[in-house]
Amino acid sequence: MAGPQRNLTEGPIGRTLMAFALPTLGSSILQSLNGSINAVWIGQFLGQRALAATTNANIIMFLLVAAVFGFGMAATILIGQAMGRRDIDAVRCTLGTAFGLFAIISVLTVILGWLVAPAILHLLATPAEVYPLALGYLRVIFVAMPAGFLTVLLTMALRGTGDSLTPLKFMAVGAVLDVALNPVLIRGFGPIPALGIEGSATATLIANTVSFAALLAYIYAKDLPIRLRGAELRYLVPDPALLRTIVVKGVPMGLQMLVVSVSAMAMIGLVNRHGTATTAAYGAANQLWTYVQMPAMAVGAAVSAMAAQNIGAGRWDRVDRITRAGLLMNLALTGGLLAVLTLLDRHVLWLFLGQDAAAIDIAARVNLIAGWSFILFGVSMVLTATVRANGAVVAPLVILAAALFPVRIGLATLLDPTWGSDAIWWSFPAGSMVSVLLTIGYYRAGTWRKLRVLPTAREEHLPADCEPTAKAMPIG
Repeated sequence: MAGPQRNLTEGPIGRTLMAFALPTLGSSILQSLNGSINAVWIGQFLGQRALAATTNANIIMFLLVAAVFGFGMAATILIGQAMGRRDIDAVRCTLGTAFGLFAIISVLTVILGWLVAPAILHLLATPAEVYPLALGYLRVIFVAMPAGFLTVLLTMALRGTGDSLTPLKFMAVGAVLDVALNPVLIRGFGPIPALGIEGSATATLIANTVSFAALLAYIYAKDLPIRLRGAELRYLVPDPALLRTIVVKGVPMGLQMLVVSVSAMAMIGLVNRHGTATTAAYGAANQLWTYVQMPAMAVGAAVSAMAAQNIGAGRWDRVDRITRAGLLMNLALTGGLLAVLTLLDRHVLWLFLGQDAAAIDIAARVNLIAGWSFILFGVSMVLTATVRANGAVVAPLVILAAALFPVRIGLATLLDPTWGSDAIWWSFPAGSMVSVLLTIGYYRAGTWRKLRVLPTAREEHLPADCEPTAKAMPIG
């Protein structure tokens, strides 16, 4: 196969998995650095009120991304399985339906977001002095979302075809442009007026648009499998059967992000009861955990793409080996990173907490107790990625909700009166252990291997022009 796509159904599993996971990890790091640097620009140039305004807007953005993330993941699974069968027509049909769905969602996001932004900010009890800044920033961000949504869909689709390097390249283009434009548009430069906080949002709008246009041009210039030409453009009209599958499989995956968000807000409420130093320490630990989670998430994405292609190709003999390779890779990457952070934790925490010795002591204890639970988190991520590659999405949602609410939040609340803040920190490994045990049980004994993401066209009465062909199709 020409181009940057990898055939994930052949060759050495460990080496292929590593080569696929590293660019995905690089994309995650770039995305986090982009957000962190932009927060520095806003804080330095516009002050705390502006930073608080972006915090309020980012909550809304996260919920919007969660809403569409699941649909993108469902499309990626379908694309991965079709790619494993070497059914390029099915790949393009799925991409067309998902692209049409995302385009509709994007238009609705701009229109509704612009109109209801004031009501959303009032619902969040945004402080009066922050409200006008948050409203101006949020409305521009809503305009920037369509290009962002469609770029995310294309990058996820590319990973489904076995290409994780192209998304990294265009993520870098968008991140560099966003970071470079932020100070220029916030403060003004030459003929460019100072736009304040709206300048930061405008930088994101420009970066998203340029990144999307450049990625789309590259896909067509390289004639990649997800491009649509001629009669294939009819695939942009969502096919009912494919759309139903994407929505049914996508909603539970989107809900997983919502469950995590609600759990995080509940945990912050418990932490805040223990004073400012504890809250600051927990915030600093969370900054480190953002990066600690990245290897497991990158490995999970790689395992999902590889497993989906092999399931589509009928290579079930490789699926368990892919999972084992992912588990070992997570242990090496996440375990190694945690070991380094444990040795250097006080030096790293100083970057966030300065000379506050009390907060640093608390944060170091938080990391010592809770940090190592991310190895267990990685195990759950890899196993979930495998079962999700065959369309099993409800069981992982139920397991996640059980681990976070009855176990993690429940233990922290129940033991807080006697254990103090330690109850919160110990609830992390407890929740992760329950998640791992339940996920292992489902992986070994669940019915996920018997599922089919999308039955054949004849069974579901798909239109002939969108029927998977089950044979090799030319890419060009």
